[in-house]
Amino acid sequence: MDALTVDRFQFAFTIMFHYLFPQLTMGLALLILVVKTIALFRGDEHYHHVARFWARIFGINFAMGVVTGIPMEFQFGTNWAQFSEAAGGVIGQTLAMEGVFSFFLESAFLGAFLFGEKRLSPRLHWLCAFLVFLGSWTSGYFIIATNAWMQHPVGYTLNSSGQASLVSLWALLSNPWLIWQYLHTMTAAVLTASAVMAALGAFYLLTKRHQRYAQTFCRIGVISGLVASVALIYPTGDASGRNVANYQPVTLAAMEGLFQTQAGAPIVLIGQPDVEQRRLDNPIEVPRALSFLTYRRWKAEVKGLSAFPESLWPDNIPLLYYSYHIMVGLGTIFVAVFLVAGYLLWRKRLYTYPPILWALMLQFPFPYIATTAGWMTAELGRQPWLVYGIMRTSEGRSITVSAGNALFTLIGFAGMYAVLSVLFLFLIYLEIQRGPEEGLQGDVQDD
Repeated sequence: MDALTVDRFQFAFTIMFHYLFPQLTMGLALLILVVKTIALFRGDEHYHHVARFWARIFGINFAMGVVTGIPMEFQFGTNWAQFSEAAGGVIGQTLAMEGVFSFFLESAFLGAFLFGEKRLSPRLHWLCAFLVFLGSWTSGYFIIATNAWMQHPVGYTLNSSGQASLVSLWALLSNPWLIWQYLHTMTAAVLTASAVMAALGAFYLLTKRHQRYAQTFCRIGVISGLVASVALIYPTGDASGRNVANYQPVTLAAMEGLFQTQAGAPIVLIGQPDVEQRRLDNPIEVPRALSFLTYRRWKAEVKGLSAFPESLWPDNIPLLYYSYHIMVGLGTIFVAVFLVAGYLLWRKRLYTYPPILWALMLQFPFPYIATTAGWMTAELGRQPWLVYGIMRTSEGRSITVSAGNALFTLIGFAGMYAVLSVLFLFLIYLEIQRGPEEGLQGDVQDD
């Protein structure tokens, strides 16, 4: 295994493990703010306890996100030094802004939110929740701005040495790729938090514990999950797909397993790409749907992989194809589950209907799988480019770091993350066992 392959695998492993945590904190930041807003306007202590419980989950998750996020930025200098030298003049801006303006805002006011409830007025405590939300979502914006520039570079100039310099901060922060990628990513984070909240509510209902809180968890999780799951498909998913079609048409062809250019191209629901034979085996198709969704015309021509030089094809077309279809397939399932749960909630049958409660409880890992598949789709689709159209991935690695060195640190990360995973699960288990009531008396039914 060569050094480039190990470097790529190490970064993929560390970022995929890290992103298990920020997606929940970003989603919970919004849901906690919603709960605190309800508590403030209703003056209902129940919702303050709901917010307090999820803030503890947020705090544990946030700490894990910080610990697992630090190594990634060091990898820019260790494993990807040539990329950092060439692109640092641009991406350094957004990464610095994320740390200075967003991360510190989120972390500072998270402390005030967790430990200041008895010392602050209800309005000031709500303000802390809002600032945690603002810091979390602004942090996500700057990070995604960095990735969006790598997908669709704007607002830069190259010098004679091939180094990029930023010429327009506004162009960087209003990148047409960024806007929809950000909205899609944050909506997915809300879906993850909604699924986790609904799953814990369903668990408490099935085990007949903390009934009033369980009903609140289910109600908030189902309503927000239904809205988020629909928004992931339209408009955010639809607009993100059209960005791919406009700026990375070869990626679109690989994602859809479209080897030949077609007018009235179909969407393939199921199939197996055979790159050597340039075909898709056993396809189940929706005729002309890809043309319509991409260009809003049933007979529009969609370019296949054959229209592009093979040197521009993504490196691993089968993995890209399956990642994309896993993401889309799970997204469809989320809509179905939350739609049924929403209907039962409306009919006041959700809390006493075990089949859908089991579905909500067992669903909670799948948003993590879907978001992981989504990021794999974005990153595999950009290949063979590190910065699309400017720098190939093979040109960005550190030439002084050997495969052995990278493999040694990869094994170290894997061992450290295994220990952290056990600690994280243990802490979450303790919080679930402790429950949201914290010794409160009375557990009346929610209305």
